[in-house]
Amino acid sequence: MSKQVSAHGRRSGGREGRRSLRAKAVPSFPALTRNIPVYEIVPQEAIELIHEESLKILEEVGCEFRDSEAIDMWKKAGADVRETRVRIDRALLMELVRQIPSEFTQHARNPDRSVTIGGKNSVFVPMYGAPYVRDLDNQRRYGSLADLNNFHKLSYMSPTLHSSSSIICEPMEVPVPKRHLHIIHSALKYSDKPFMGIVTAKERAQDVMKMAGIVFGDDFVRDNTVVVSIANCNSPLVWDATMLDALKVYAAHNQPCILAPFALCGASTSASSVGAVAQVNAEALAGLAFTQLVRPGSPQLYGQFMVTVDMKSGAPMGGTPEAAQMMYLMGALARKYNLPWRTSGFHIGSKVNDAQAGYEANMLMHAAILSGAHYIWHAAGWLEAGLCAGYSKFVTDTEQLASWYKYGQGLSFADFKDAMQAVREVGPAGHFLGTQHTLEHFESAFFMPSLMDFNSFEQWSAEGAKDHDQRGREKASAMLTQYEEPKLDEAIDEALRDFIARRERELPNSVN
Repeated sequence: MSKQVSAHGRRSGGREGRRSLRAKAVPSFPALTRNIPVYEIVPQEAIELIHEESLKILEEVGCEFRDSEAIDMWKKAGADVRETRVRIDRALLMELVRQIPSEFTQHARNPDRSVTIGGKNSVFVPMYGAPYVRDLDNQRRYGSLADLNNFHKLSYMSPTLHSSSSIICEPMEVPVPKRHLHIIHSALKYSDKPFMGIVTAKERAQDVMKMAGIVFGDDFVRDNTVVVSIANCNSPLVWDATMLDALKVYAAHNQPCILAPFALCGASTSASSVGAVAQVNAEALAGLAFTQLVRPGSPQLYGQFMVTVDMKSGAPMGGTPEAAQMMYLMGALARKYNLPWRTSGFHIGSKVNDAQAGYEANMLMHAAILSGAHYIWHAAGWLEAGLCAGYSKFVTDTEQLASWYKYGQGLSFADFKDAMQAVREVGPAGHFLGTQHTLEHFESAFFMPSLMDFNSFEQWSAEGAKDHDQRGREKASAMLTQYEEPKLDEAIDEALRDFIARRERELPNSVN
């Protein structure tokens, strides 16, 4: 660790050198500041009813914490603990939850890419965890480290994405015990945006923090958020040792986790949308409260992943009306608790980038925006209920995010007076193409996609009769050809590689 240098004051040519590097970087949208109202799908009395039932679940049924250290911490806090079952009094629960900040800044290695999570802000984050990819030749196959590198490159080059996630696809050729090292290195090397951590083992979470320390400096990491991670409750009502181990590492380092029950509604919850929300809310609150036993005041994210189950096959379904309705309820609960919160934007079931994918995605992203979500995950690339990351889907999603970004910004009346003046200039039966107002605003007035095709049938046919999926694959290929790496400081990259090499010597090649 002697080669450790900080991205916030490191040896890289000083301030002018950093400014020069950032000047050549690809453009990036700031976090979306929502200027449209949130949508309340039920009256406040219904939210209070769900809240009350969630408290009763934790007081009367309790939640499993399958970790001896967590159990000891709950005992010391005054909870009712019987073996691994923890029943939490509402006063204790809410006292702990209230300690969580309502917003925080996640710092990127390029400070210009840092984002504030909470308030009226929304950030878009690509998908996570796919073992398969649908590649540039439209073939479904296992993901590789080269694919992961490519997705991190596409994340960097996509202005509408505010994070590079981490495990967009699994690099299946890398041994599982060593895989996390290469995932994090890829996210840090090929993009300078914020990234996500690894939670599959305590030691892997610790390695993430050590790698973050190499890039940002240990002193900076100690007091600032540089990584967001995910911790899933096993619905119904179980926080297992693996998640709790990782959660303890990140909370102790003041790094936020998304406390998100993974709920298959109708299977791991009751077959009721409002009943599922009451249970998931209880699970999330229990996890959030626990983080404050680890480190009071540490930033965290209230979260959920809720999909309904096809009662004929048992398969999870993504873009259903119930999934959207449950988002609205979770958003209202997050506002009640004054918590930053995460949902998913494009988590769909379609196997390919087709009409079903578009229908599902639109249903869910509309709810994500209107429910006021702050951290909108799985916003690029998701196919096949998360089993597959698609190159075409990735870039077509990022273009759609630009439209949602404009939608969420709301309407501006800044040029309204000039627009009315243009009506007076043109009068009846004229056209507006040559007016001063049009010349000044034609590039920014309306959303103009490049992948969606609005040409005549004849022109579309002459250009190859390409469907949306094919245009997406071609765009992804072109972006990767144009990619220029946002260079890591050489000393930092060398220190990361040294750390990875040492840890690879220490770690086995297979999971026991």
